[in-house]
Amino acid sequence: MRDSPSAAVRTSGASWAGLKRERGTATESAATVAPRTLFDDGDLGSAYAVQQLNVRRGQAAGRRVVGRRIGLTSTAVQRQLGADRPDFGALFADMAVPDGGEVPAGRLLQPKVEAEVALVLVLGRDLPHRACKVVDVLRTVDFALPALEIVDSRVRGWDISLVDTVADNASCGLYVLGATPVPLAAADLRTVPMTRDGATVSEGTGADCLGSPLDAAVWLASALAERGDPLRAGDLVLTGALGPMTPAAPGDAFEAVIAGLGSVRVAFGREVTVSEEEDAR
Repeated sequence: MRDSPSAAVRTSGASWAGLKRERGTATESAATVAPRTLFDDGDLGSAYAVQQLNVRRGQAAGRRVVGRRIGLTSTAVQRQLGADRPDFGALFADMAVPDGGEVPAGRLLQPKVEAEVALVLVLGRDLPHRACKVVDVLRTVDFALPALEIVDSRVRGWDISLVDTVADNASCGLYVLGATPVPLAAADLRTVPMTRDGATVSEGTGADCLGSPLDAAVWLASALAERGDPLRAGDLVLTGALGPMTPAAPGDAFEAVIAGLGSVRVAFGREVTVSEEEDAR
């Protein structure tokens, strides 16, 4: 069943919508909003209702949903944010960054990077089952890709609770997909390193992602079906972090390598100084 926002939730939704509008200007001024929560601890129903309100506002403005991301699948990330369970958010087409591309300085507020496995569902096959099984996912996945997810928070210093990140679209920022689709069976997830400027900054395994990326996808499919909004044919699924989140700064370059799937890279643009701006005139 879909979450049905009450009047109180609509008020919070309006606050989060304002927060997201503020982010549009906040990104340019590197400002964030004060912590912590607009909800009671554990009020996930209200938090998901607010997320859905803002997703619908985005769609009404012309943004296109292309899939879902699973957050907080790694115990390392859960420890970083003080959470005890996964969550999910919507992926929009305009969040995509090309493999090897650059994120302009100032586009995000306080970005962090995660290495992940991305799954793409076969056209013509939805996942509507509330008690989804691994075999259902296996029958539905068309191919896999290595991915980097760049998460972001509108709350100052990432001082957030689980309900905050849920309402904030699971802290979705941007995502980068590898360029070559590969059968999921080819992936070797025993060790997945992520480097920043050539030095390893995060390392994990498939088992760090709720047991495996497939188990994470099963959790997501069941959770969405329970809310009446199942995974659809052609959806992109980011299955969750394979290791700890790593902060990104202007000038950083990240790469993740997943045996059998390949590599994926992204860079963060440098901030232009006043003197450089003047020289460019």
